[in-house]
Parts: sequence; C-alpha cells; structure tokens
Amino acid sequence: MPGTLQSIFRYPVKGLSAEPLSTAQLAPGQPLANDRRFALAHGSVRFDLSSPEYLAPSNFLMLKKDEKLALLTTRFDDESEVLTIERQGRQLARGKITEPTGRMLVEQFLSGFIGPTGRGVPKLVEAKATHHFADAPEGFISLINLASVADLTRVTREEVDPKRFRANLWIEGLPAWTERYWVGQRLSIGGQAFDVVEETPRCAATNVNPETGERDMNLPRTLVRGYGHENFGVYLLPRGTGSIACGDPVERLDR
Repeated sequence: MPGTLQSIFRYPVKGLSAEPLSTAQLAPGQPLANDRRFALAHGSVRFDLSSPEYLAPSNFLMLKKDEKLALLTTRFDDESEVLTIERQGRQLARGKITEPTGRMLVEQFLSGFIGPTGRGVPKLVEAKATHHFADAPEGFISLINLASVADLTRVTREEVDPKRFRANLWIEGLPAWTERYWVGQRLSIGGQAFDVVEETPRCAATNVNPETGERDMNLPRTLVRGYGHENFGVYLLPRGTGSIACGDPVERLDR
C-alpha cells in the first residue's frame, strides 16, 4: 500500500518559520517554489547577486546558533512580496523584501531582536533564477516520515515535534525508516517522479524547540546512540515539471 503526503512546507527565508501549503509547484532538479529564496547573511559576508555562488550555512543566521529565531512567525506573500514578522500574534515588522526600503525595515528589526553577533548587522539577501539558500548546493526537497518521528519519540521518551527537522514534505502510512531504503531509487508523489538522492544529516538546529526557542534536546546524539547514525529523512530532486498536493499517494517506483 502507498503512503500519503500529509503536509507540505516551504521556508521563504532561511532560518525563519515554515509556511504550510496545500499544493506546491515542481521544476526539474529544483527546490519548491520560493523555498529558501531569501536568507539573513551576516554583515561580513560577501554575496554577489549578479554571480551567485553557494555559501555554507555558517554564513547565515540559523537556528543552530540563533535559536531566538524560533520565536518568530513569518509569512511571505508571493504576489506583493511582503514579509510579515509576528510574535504570539502581534506584528513586529513588515516590508516588501524585494525592495531596499522593505529589506531595511526587516533587517533593522532582526538586528535588534537577535542582538550583536560579532559578524556585522544582518543583511537580507535574495536568490535569483535557479539559485537558493538551502544547506546543500543542490536544490533538494527534504522529506521526513512521521512513523520515523514516532519511533524517535519512543527512543527519546519525549515528544519529538516534526517541525524540528524543517522538512518540506511529511509522509504517513508507511513503516518507520522506510525512507532510508529509498536512497538511489525513484519515488512517486501524486504521479510526479523524484530521485531519492541521499539521507539528510542532522545538526544542532534540531535541538531547538520550535515553539519555545529553547535547546531542550540533543537529537543528533540521540540518533547516534539509538540508531548508529545522525541521519533523519531524505533529500529528493524532482524529475519533471508538475505539482503535488496534500493527500497525494507516495510510493517507490521501479526503474
């Protein structure tokens, strides 16, 4: 029996909150539309918009070191290109982040909210064309299996929120850890084909509680002790153009 695509998420600004989607557009070898399109680079980082190159995650503000970001809820409107930042339902900042004035408003708020980092005032950078600010150079789409989350909860003896893994796709209805055996295979989601490229290594960002912003777990260590590795979930690459939707069937394809 196939599994089911339970949820779809994108992260318009790297390091900031997820946005749930009911459907998502695909392009060959690319992340979801507007996923990690923007990022908060440290002020000392040089990024050439006219000739963008991959930069390692350490060049950006991220939950791994800037856990206060988890306290913010953000929304990006595709049409107006306005980013809204809230905390506990109260609006804190708003700006059209494709224009200098809007970017400045957001940068000023985040600089004050995060505080000194020793690497200059954060600057909001935008990826153009097929560039992106994912953790890996490839335009991966990340997937986790909710049954594996449940098994990890069993091992930790504490509830593990799937949001800790900042994945794009959540699936259900398949046995725990099934996804590990898909690496090197092809997957169908709603009739759209994906290459399952590799497992997703996990870092200290998963230790941050997405609701409280506190570091209250050590999931990489738990994974090593419980399973002998630090991987959780898999990376996918779409093979064609199309769309997927919550509720779509998920199953491995025979090559």
